Amino acid sequence: MTSCPSRRRRLLVLATCCMSLFIVSLDNTVLQIALPSLQRELEASLSGLQWTIDAYTLVLASLLMLAGSMADRFGRRRVFMMGLVAFTAGSALCSLAASLRMLVVFRMVQAVGGSMLNPVAMSIITHTFTDRRERARAIGVWGSVVGLSMAVGPLVGGLLVEGAGWRSIFWLNVPVGLTALLLTWALVPESRADTARRADPVGQILVMALLAVLTYTIIQAPEHGWASLTTVLPACLVLALAAAVIGYELRREEPLIEVRFFRSPLFSGACVNAVAAFATLGGFLFLTTLYLQNVRSLNALHAGLWLLPMAVMTFLCAPLSGHLVARRGPRLPMVAAGCAIAASGTLFAAFDGQTRTWTLLVGCAVFGIGFGLVNAPITNTAVSGMPLAQAGVASSLASTCRQTGSALGVAVIGAVLASRIDPGAYADTFTAAARPAWWVIAGCGLAVLTVGWFTASGRTPPRPAPDAAASPAPVTPLSSS
Repeated sequence: MTSCPSRRRRLLVLATCCMSLFIVSLDNTVLQIALPSLQRELEASLSGLQWTIDAYTLVLASLLMLAGSMADRFGRRRVFMMGLVAFTAGSALCSLAASLRMLVVFRMVQAVGGSMLNPVAMSIITHTFTDRRERARAIGVWGSVVGLSMAVGPLVGGLLVEGAGWRSIFWLNVPVGLTALLLTWALVPESRADTARRADPVGQILVMALLAVLTYTIIQAPEHGWASLTTVLPACLVLALAAAVIGYELRREEPLIEVRFFRSPLFSGACVNAVAAFATLGGFLFLTTLYLQNVRSLNALHAGLWLLPMAVMTFLCAPLSGHLVARRGPRLPMVAAGCAIAASGTLFAAFDGQTRTWTLLVGCAVFGIGFGLVNAPITNTAVSGMPLAQAGVASSLASTCRQTGSALGVAVIGAVLASRIDPGAYADTFTAAARPAWWVIAGCGLAVLTVGWFTASGRTPPRPAPDAAASPAPVTPLSSS
């Protein structure tokens, strides 16, 4: 691989990669603010809103591992540019969608591009910044962009939706995507892995089918009935697909998903917490956005301002969490994150915290503290139990769990809400109907706390030797998001 010849050019490469992360992260946040406006214009049902979000996250979760292996095989710059083209084109199509069905399809196009951006960009950064300290600073800047996108997302989303309608949130991606594409073509050097992982098309299809059927079952169950044949049969298919994925991947020499990684309590605990924590984020934003705009009748801008305490605390606590992990290990921030998320969910579930101004602000801020603290220990715990040669694959799997959790959070929380709310008296029944959903969020926080306590270390554990008996066969590392 050819490194960038100057510090200035390296910084421009970093800025280009951060642009891709920013638009992908910002897109999810601003879409949540736009949901009520979108619902009114496209006459979408609650399940339709869930699919608008989950169509994106499911495709993204399914393709992250494939995108990493494609970049290693065909060139990171080439795949990154393909991702920018797909994401930008998908965004333009989303802004033109004439129906909810078209929007869902175009969101999937966006996700195909998004899957090629963040994990591949991280790999580009890793290979551009060869000095260890300089690379650490670059990755720190990269990580802070997620917090920045969350902090400005509600405000930007509110301004765009209130000023130009929900379609404008997708227009924003077009000039940024085109700029990033030109900068990538001009600045980013091409690089490939010396030995790329082989493709696993059967495993890829099985994983996509599993996630899609699981989400469909959860979202559609309130409409068809939890005990109906149209719910039970897909649920059985989910179990069959899960068994097929495990059985097939265990027989592969270079599988899409390293099932053997889950023998490590550290890694399994990190994946469980990634699913649980990001499920709470998806559910929290879904419930709060609908409540603020459909029950309190706030406009999109004011709703975005109400969410700022959560976003600001996430932005502030994310670097603090990284510092705590480095000094004290992952257990302390993981347990603190679980406590904060559980406390926020309990405030809304047991005390109807969203109905009073001060409790709503406190609940949002406490949730932001929890979510800000949880990400660094998840990544640290996922890779700590793996030999260095497998850390990239472990990190990519953890990223897949994050996206899967986000999709499942929206599906489960939306299903719980839909099964109890009265469409004819939406505003009057929303708070009572949302209580069980808030308890689900509180339960996920307790899961993060419990699993973190028993699986995360109180100190940063030493990395196992590459030939450790408990570790799976070495594989070529993939980039992570």
